[in-house]
Amino acid sequence: MAKSIWLALGGSMLLAPTTAFCQGYPSKPIRIIVPFAPGGNIDITARAVSPGLTEILGQPVIVENRGGAGGRIGSTLVAKSPPDGYTILLGAPGTLVSQPVFHDNIEYQPLRDFVFTSRISLVSSTLSVHPSMPLRSVKELIAFAKARPGELLMGSAGQGSGTHLMGELFQSMAKVKFTHVPYKGGAAASVAILSGQIHLSFDQITSAAPHLKSGRLRALAVTTPQRSKLFPDVPTIAEAGVRGYDYSTWTTLAIPAATPKEVVQKLRDALDTVIALPRTREAFEKLGAEVTRNSAEAFTRQLQEDYARWVRIRKETGITMD
Repeated sequence: MAKSIWLALGGSMLLAPTTAFCQGYPSKPIRIIVPFAPGGNIDITARAVSPGLTEILGQPVIVENRGGAGGRIGSTLVAKSPPDGYTILLGAPGTLVSQPVFHDNIEYQPLRDFVFTSRISLVSSTLSVHPSMPLRSVKELIAFAKARPGELLMGSAGQGSGTHLMGELFQSMAKVKFTHVPYKGGAAASVAILSGQIHLSFDQITSAAPHLKSGRLRALAVTTPQRSKLFPDVPTIAEAGVRGYDYSTWTTLAIPAATPKEVVQKLRDALDTVIALPRTREAFEKLGAEVTRNSAEAFTRQLQEDYARWVRIRKETGITMD
């Protein structure tokens, strides 16, 4: 009996510090690490939600940029941080899917090292062609590519970039072959298609929008399962003939996996409240992004599916980033 009481008390004593910690959380500023330079969509997303999180959590939520190595430096920093809820990552497909799948030498694994909030936002991309091309639909593009394998030049922001991977996924699912022309960044790829040096490209709709509106590019489709509010007349790739095609740039908060569940839930609840605010939605709409809330469980399932899909694409294509 005495031994049982001692064990019960011992268990309570072991739980007490964790419980007290969770009840007192947060008691100091929280850092959101953005693994890219200031000014991009990922950085702007973090800065759009941090004021609301500050209000709800009662402590400053500070955005800190730790760019480099395609996002691996900042992501590794968070993965190796103390699991106390004070250092979290603004995650996106590049850091949570592409980098881990296509890099053999990487110091973190998202599904092992992080847990996640719901999805914060989603940005679609477009499949666009130079207006000199006699192509006005995805079906026409596929027919042209099948008749002339490798003749169409597809530009991207670089080997393994999101704009490259969108194209590889399309080729795999549509059973066609383009010739990939990698550039040093999205700006150079944009110049190339606008000048007619390449025939087609995939790009975030926010970047492509001015050129689509001016007629310097022609959008054949968008990459998400739903049409974009910016261009509601442009079909999705899936409804245009490549069933199941889905590529979007999303964001989430990634938290070190060993963080106490109560702390994780507090962050999830706070974020859900923030992204439901009209001012948050307005901030994202200015970026051409949509707030598409889902549960943390649903987002994790989506991430698992994305990860498995890109592992398959790597096996098919042999793409690596090392």
